[in-house]
Amino acid sequence: MLAAAQRLRRREDFAATIRNGRRAGRGALVVHYMQSAEATTEPAPRAGFVVSKAVGNAVVRNAVKRRLRHLVRPQLADLPAGSVIVVRALPDAASQRYDTLQIDLNEAIMAVQRPRNRGGRR
Repeated sequence: MLAAAQRLRRREDFAATIRNGRRAGRGALVVHYMQSAEATTEPAPRAGFVVSKAVGNAVVRNAVKRRLRHLVRPQLADLPAGSVIVVRALPDAASQRYDTLQIDLNEAIMAVQRPRNRGGRR
């Protein structure tokens, strides 16, 4: 379980992170990341999870959320203050092994934190 200060709860927070943040998809996960400008008012990094009905029934969705919460908890300590992360599970997340989800999550978080290439794609 994440501490109350580390959880994303309001719809507006989810929407702002997904709309304005950076996105990286790896395997069965998509990670949305946004660094808040008001780091002084939001000292702890926060995380939220989106697991749709496409992933499975309620039992499967809750199992996927529990796995993701367990994987994200140690990652939050490495994020800068005021950052917000939303992890969206794709339908394949229900059948993925735990270690595969961990690798996908780590790679996606590293990708969204990488500086942007200002020169464009080549």
